[in-house]
Amino acid sequence: MLNITLVTVGKIKEAYLSEAATSYIKRIKPYGRLNILEVKAESFSTATKDKAKNNEALKIQAILDNKREAQIYLMSEHGTLFNSLEFATKIENPQEIVLVIAGSLGFAKELEAKYPKISLSPLTFPHELARVILLEQIYRAATIINHKEYHY
Repeated sequence: MLNITLVTVGKIKEAYLSEAATSYIKRIKPYGRLNILEVKAESFSTATKDKAKNNEALKIQAILDNKREAQIYLMSEHGTLFNSLEFATKIENPQEIVLVIAGSLGFAKELEAKYPKISLSPLTFPHELARVILLEQIYRAATIINHKEYHY
């Protein structure tokens, strides 16, 4: 059974992305526990980007401090690339897996230096779209782990 917590900055605002995310969340439920924790995105101007990014990092770190027994990964285009079969192996674990998606500003350097990173792609995606892609990959991994016909 999967035991995954997804930590994200901000909510999904676009209706079509929200609908896609909801669909994948429903598909994942039979295969394990998926908990989604959203931290509020900080508003920023050009002059306050670093401060906003650091404030978001503090909120994320507060959640991660309560997940000391979990395997924590930041989702980053600079992370390790896996194919879907490798990703399934990575998250198939009785221990809780925490996957963190940054907001539009990315991760603060201090947070990025602290945790290993997984990449969905070397391309950069908007964080709302990255959430949908990650949910699809979690569902794909669940079907691979459970020998269901979805991944070919």
